[in-house]
Amino acid sequence: MCGISGFVDFKAKNGESELRSMTDALVHRGPDASGYYFDQTDRFSIGLGHRRLSIIDLSPAGNQPMQFLDNRYWIVFNGEIYNYTEIKKVLAGLGHQFETQSDTEVILHAYHEWGSDSLKYFIGMFSFVIYDKLKENLFCCRDRAGVKPFFYYWKDEVFLFGSELKAFIANPYFQKEIEINAVGVFMQFGYIPAPHCIFKNAFKLLPAHFLHFNLRTKKMESEKYWNVYDLYNREKLKISLSDAVTETEKVLEKAFKYRMVADVPVGVFLSGGYDSSCLVALLQKNSTGRLKTFTIGFEDEKLDEAKYAKEIAGILGTEHQEYYCSEKDALDVIPDLPYYFDEPFADNSAIPTILVSKMARKNVTVALSADAGDEIFGGYDRYEWMVKYYKKMHAIPPIARKGGAALLRSIPIEKWPKFRDNNIFLKKYQKLATILHDPSPQNIYMGMTEDYTEIERKNLFNKKIDSIFTAHFNQELKIDQFDPLSYAMVKDYQAYMVDDILQKVDRATMSVSLEGREPFLDQHVIEWVASLPAEYKIYQGQRKYILKQIVHKYIPEKLMDRPKKGFVVPVKNWLHNVLRPLVDKYLGETYIEEQNIFNMDYILQIKRSYYVTQKENDYKIWYLLMFQMWYERWMNLSKNS
Repeated sequence: MCGISGFVDFKAKNGESELRSMTDALVHRGPDASGYYFDQTDRFSIGLGHRRLSIIDLSPAGNQPMQFLDNRYWIVFNGEIYNYTEIKKVLAGLGHQFETQSDTEVILHAYHEWGSDSLKYFIGMFSFVIYDKLKENLFCCRDRAGVKPFFYYWKDEVFLFGSELKAFIANPYFQKEIEINAVGVFMQFGYIPAPHCIFKNAFKLLPAHFLHFNLRTKKMESEKYWNVYDLYNREKLKISLSDAVTETEKVLEKAFKYRMVADVPVGVFLSGGYDSSCLVALLQKNSTGRLKTFTIGFEDEKLDEAKYAKEIAGILGTEHQEYYCSEKDALDVIPDLPYYFDEPFADNSAIPTILVSKMARKNVTVALSADAGDEIFGGYDRYEWMVKYYKKMHAIPPIARKGGAALLRSIPIEKWPKFRDNNIFLKKYQKLATILHDPSPQNIYMGMTEDYTEIERKNLFNKKIDSIFTAHFNQELKIDQFDPLSYAMVKDYQAYMVDDILQKVDRATMSVSLEGREPFLDQHVIEWVASLPAEYKIYQGQRKYILKQIVHKYIPEKLMDRPKKGFVVPVKNWLHNVLRPLVDKYLGETYIEEQNIFNMDYILQIKRSYYVTQKENDYKIWYLLMFQMWYERWMNLSKNS
């Protein structure tokens, strides 16, 4: 895994020094080597930069930018192609000759042979740029699931690209202007969904898309080469539940095995939950040596699952390490979050993810993570809500539904003292009235996923903001294949998973130069599981039923059958205590008025509701705090120099 950056400048202002500045801003992504390609024609200057974290073919021959066919093709590549040796054999049979043992060279040969069709051969995670000097064409690509990030910017005849926005900010010709509608969508979800970006004229390349940029005509075209909706829109397989479990295990084993390809030490994050336990169990089952597993624990027993992970590691026979972090360890990460996530980001599980990455990096260069198990197998509680309540809501006569919605809105939340401090209950209670009023699948899904509502967002800003289209609103699931579970899962696969979960793991691991891999995101896994009947995924009230049956073959069910905690940190307690001075600073009247983004009266209302009457959820304060800290780090750089 690495960091890539570059530019095409039709005014030829950008040169080698700007290229080095952009590339070296990503040194944390690739500390092992750096490389730069620069050329200037009579119409444009072009630069490709690379920071290398050596994983496959550790020799200098694997360094980038890499060229092919006497400097016709140049590539910078971030990620891994796990089946590169198989593709290499096919290409060798077609007459191709190779000079290195790297997967990067295989991409170049494949592109020369098949063009954009080469993407259908790749199993892996990747974002890369290929410059065809002969045709003066730039080919930019991102993997199917969106594991690897790719940002680009286009304004005033300057095209920039990079693995992180830090590369853009390091370029003097990048115009750093906030896109206010992106701030609105951040407050809606806690992250900014692709293709949108916090800055104007900057974008994220969508997963499973490539971008052709013709440098002669300056024409830019984006094309989708794979679509997860195509998988869910197929007729479901007629297969028994037991056979589905058996075949799923085979598919997972193959996908997991691919992710062990490396010329450096590899480890696995083991949280003690079903997803990571499945990953470790199937890998250890087929391994002649002991896997290295890593777990982070918490001093607060209410948040800690490390003891379960340790017991599971003992059963499976891994070489296990754990680190118990103190509250100070966790709090010390918070000031650095805006730097790691150079776009506003509010998922507080980034904190323990960074800490476990730091621990793992002392022992390995690659770590496998079990993300996407929930989105693929049906693990979130909101999926159970979709399944359970979709039909029930539609069975209620419209008049009765609207009456119930009015009744809920009339009962103050403090009338429920038993649940007043339960954030999950608060969020559901506040949105249930809206869902009763309109029980469409889209409204139910949005009621469970958005945080600041549309009305709240309008009140929050002192300028007009517009709603923007994201994958949350995609309606590609065909009516004849509709079921409420698939409806929610496929949306999460395209939105929440990409721009929350995967961004979190990428930035957290890369902050310590650790390559994070996502075995559940092999395309063959989703292609298989999407074809299974929805009732197999949540079976008789059990979420992730198929995955659980696989795990129970290797780990006693009594050890696994416990409430899920996940990477939870005590944000509510922090906001009321140690983080209160930061809240007072960043949400104070002076700062808000100077910033001129938010409505001060509404900010005061939110703070009063949270701290005085305790009617507000902590996520609203946390989202605001994360944005304000990001703003100070990246928009007020003079204060941080």
